[in-house]
Amino acid sequence: MIVFLLIAIPAGYLYISAMQSRGGGESKKEQAAATGLEEGWPTRLQRRLYEVSVPPYAEHVASYETNAWKASSLFLQFTTTREKFDQWLDDYAGSDAELKDGEVTIDEDEAALVGWKFADGHHWAGTVHEQERPKPTLEITANLDNPDFPQVYVVSTTTP
Repeated sequence: MIVFLLIAIPAGYLYISAMQSRGGGESKKEQAAATGLEEGWPTRLQRRLYEVSVPPYAEHVASYETNAWKASSLFLQFTTTREKFDQWLDDYAGSDAELKDGEVTIDEDEAALVGWKFADGHHWAGTVHEQERPKPTLEITANLDNPDFPQVYVVSTTTP
């Protein structure tokens, strides 16, 4: 009986560990294969690396990260109140005065990666906050059709 237990208990632990490891690998594969925006806040690590945040109580939050040898980018979108957007802008891109009316700062190729369309006929405003390497560059574009609840689009790109 003792010999059986000495063999069965470690074998059971090995089996459980293997199943947990296998499940973890599958979720990593799913995450890596994801294309386009994923609902929810970016991870704390992503927010720290790309130097972005999401205002408290923001809605319609989604993000997507791309990694390449030359540059890595975090795509982020959210809807918030005008007051919280202004505060967020002050924290991340300087003063609200830098926001240029009619400016879409995210180019079409970047927008196409996540399915964003910045069509004419909307009230767009944007700014680019450039920093010295390795700090990220922030491209910020906001849809101000409803000035009380702007829809914000951000591409934060870092290059080593």
